[in-house]
Amino acid sequence: MKTTRYMKAFTLVELLVTLVVTGIILSAVATLAFAMSSATRDSDDTIFKEAQLRQARLRIGELIRNCKLICAAPGNDLVVWQADPNNDGDINVRELVYIERGDDLNTLRLCQFSPAAADAVTLQSLAAATTKESLVSQYAETYATLIPVCEDVQFHLDAAPPFTRRVTLSFRLIENGTAHPYEMNMALRGWAGNLLNEAGDAVVGDDD
Repeated sequence: MKTTRYMKAFTLVELLVTLVVTGIILSAVATLAFAMSSATRDSDDTIFKEAQLRQARLRIGELIRNCKLICAAPGNDLVVWQADPNNDGDINVRELVYIERGDDLNTLRLCQFSPAAADAVTLQSLAAATTKESLVSQYAETYATLIPVCEDVQFHLDAAPPFTRRVTLSFRLIENGTAHPYEMNMALRGWAGNLLNEAGDAVVGDDD
């Protein structure tokens, strides 16, 4: 006498339900992984941009607050006489810093010249847009990029150079795809207006 044995197996409907549930779970896991990856990238971008912003605030803030004069604002630059360490009363090339914002007003960096660049320049020459190009061709320059990519960088001065005593720097920084406005307000602590002639187009005195 033969005994028929039946093996219990999944029906087609059960297999389809299992596949659907598995697909949903895998989709949820992939979505969660993508969200976590995006959050990590966004967090990294924010941390990086905040570090750039802190560096820019520190460098430019110290430069403006402690400088002797805002010499000129040719083109898209701001020319700063940062110090007179040799006390000769002259604006030497090595004592200058150009705050650059780029042709499209979309960056912030500093341009300085070799410590060996001891030649003196005048306020009138610094007001010319071609002077920086001439200085770069003659002396070794160095650049410090503070914010490589931003938007609409603007200098707002309380008075035209060299009578400027307060500078406001504004720009927008893109963070996680959104533009955030920032502003730096800086006042010159040791403005050397006593070195200027009455017209303000030349340095004629010293600190005595």
